[in-house]
Order: sequence, then C-alpha cells, then structure tokens
Amino acid sequence: MDIEGARESNWEFRVEHKDIFVYSAKIRDSHILGFKGVVEFPVSLRRLISLFHDTGNYIRWVHQLSSIEVLEKGENLEYVIYQAINTPWPFPKREMVVRTGLDTEGDNGIAVTMKSDPDYIPVRSGNYRIRETYGRWVFEPKEDDVVRITFIMYVDPGNDIPPPMSNTAMFEVPFYTLQGLRNLACDRAYNPPYPEEVDEYISIGEG
Repeated sequence: MDIEGARESNWEFRVEHKDIFVYSAKIRDSHILGFKGVVEFPVSLRRLISLFHDTGNYIRWVHQLSSIEVLEKGENLEYVIYQAINTPWPFPKREMVVRTGLDTEGDNGIAVTMKSDPDYIPVRSGNYRIRETYGRWVFEPKEDDVVRITFIMYVDPGNDIPPPMSNTAMFEVPFYTLQGLRNLACDRAYNPPYPEEVDEYISIGEG
C-alpha cells in the first residue's frame, strides 16, 4: 500500500474544529488508519515553501515533535530527514527517517512527498524506529490569495502500541499540526528565507 492508494481511498469525515477538517481511511493489510487533514487560510505558496524548508522551526508546529535533523540534501529538492516523536509513557519515543521531495500538483498546486527509509541510519539508543510511513502535503491556491492545505499520512507506530490507541491518537496529529502550521504561517514576526533553488525546478509566483 502506498500513498497513491491512500489518496484514492474512501475518506470518512471524522471531525471539524476551528475550520480544520479531519478524515480517516482504512489502509489495506493494516489495522492502523490513514488520516487526512484539510484547512484553508490566506497565505502565499512561497511562504509555505519557505516554512517547509525551515526545518529548524518544525518543532514549533509539528505535533509532538521532539527533534529533527536533516541527514542528507540531495538533488531535485530531495531530503533525508530524521525525526523523533514524543510518545506517551510507557512506550519508547518513536523515531523515523523519511525521504522528502517537492513536486507539482494539478494545474497550479505544489506537493511535498514523504516516504520512510527505515534502514538509512542505525536506531538511536532508547528509541523505537518506525518502519512504515508515507505522506503527502498538497498546497492548492484558491481565490482571494487563499491556499487549501491537505495533509495526508499513514504511520504504523509499531506492534507494541494497540491499534485502537494508535488510531485514537492519530486524530490529534492532523489537527494540532495544521493548527500549528497556520499559526506560524500567519505570524508576521516569523520570516523564513525562501530557498531560491526551488525556482530551478518549480515556478512559484511572488506573493
């Protein structure tokens, strides 16, 4: 099962709060649900791309993120990123290594892709390595300088966490992450630099 399958799944609406919509979908051969969060607010694509390249500030908006490290910066806007995620006691902290990329989406949208690479580096002491995760962020410009942001992700946190507990906790991820993203993107005191190398691959208008 890959992210394309998740994107085509029959998403079930679960909750709306503070203009953030959360959906879930069954993933073939898994007891863990995939999730999707959707929000719209006024922001430019360039600012969103700048925010996503500012990995040092991810801890300000990614839900339960403990630490993050860029392990490799490759060609074609591809990165290998290590993340450690806080986990409720008594479970060990989760960590994952993901490969990310930047691509076009539809007529005028942008997508950030994520896929696990669990054997890229050894597991760090005391942590549990997530072996299967994939996701996709989609930024779609709408009217009046509004962008629709869709966050799709599937994470299998491991067999030691019961699926019902995992699925309940997963609904927090899209809501709090999108809320944090919106708050930071709308904070005019926050001005991340725009990565000029993006323009070598994708045309993004000023704004």
